[in-house]
Amino acid sequence: MKSDNLKVTVLQKALIWEDRIRNCARFGKTIDTLPKTDLIVLPEMFSTGFVTEPQSVAEGANGKTLDWMKYKAVEKNCAIAGSVAVEEDGKYFNRFYFVTPKKGVDIASLKNSGYEEKLSAADAVYYDKHHLFTYSGENKRFTAGDHRVVVEWRGFRFLLLVCYDLRFPGWARNAIVRKDGIDAPEFDAIIYVASWPTVRLGAWTTLLHARAIENQCFVIGANRVGDDPNCKYSGGSMIVNPYGKRIAECKDGCEDACSAELDMEELNAFRKKFPVLYDAD
Repeated sequence: MKSDNLKVTVLQKALIWEDRIRNCARFGKTIDTLPKTDLIVLPEMFSTGFVTEPQSVAEGANGKTLDWMKYKAVEKNCAIAGSVAVEEDGKYFNRFYFVTPKKGVDIASLKNSGYEEKLSAADAVYYDKHHLFTYSGENKRFTAGDHRVVVEWRGFRFLLLVCYDLRFPGWARNAIVRKDGIDAPEFDAIIYVASWPTVRLGAWTTLLHARAIENQCFVIGANRVGDDPNCKYSGGSMIVNPYGKRIAECKDGCEDACSAELDMEELNAFRKKFPVLYDAD
């Protein structure tokens, strides 16, 4: 792997309805078998399934699922991304956490450290889902987030989005911003964590490709499989490059994982050769 590349791994699993302990344990078992990677992406509400009545399962802002993500991020020396139902100040949020080891932490020195020491060595950035899925009633209990979040990890900038956000291209629009005196695209990749049902899987596939092409960025889509009380899911998790080509994908209808390297040199060369973002409205 080139030094400026970043390896992403997407996990596509069936979720056990409203069972945080078993879901985290199953994801943890899979994560422990993975080859070295820089980023692991999990589906929407991966610890409970997509709930619209979160009163009995929502966690606090520093809940057990977030602790689990922190521990695994430090243990595996990578970022872990996925959304969780969270209650904060009497409101519910579909909260997308992006968890990483803290900058400057000596991961090797923590190998034999305890649980609390590893938790304290992790950082978490979060995005609250903006487009709540009215069709399912998500808007009745959850509060929409009001701003986008871009997080930087190992030289790449990721826009964090959740499921239904995929249908709204304006919310995902890559902008030219000034950073360190240089004009450049705001982000290099979009992550969509989702519980996107089988019946609308064609839209999922089409829109992931469209977001990659129109924003000249990589797009990472992590979906689930299996059933919940309302829907069936068949996956379709994939990683798409800025040309709109799939560079990794999970098998449909089953638990699987896929990985790809994001190539920053290739991305920058494409943007320089074909600078469409600079002509945007």
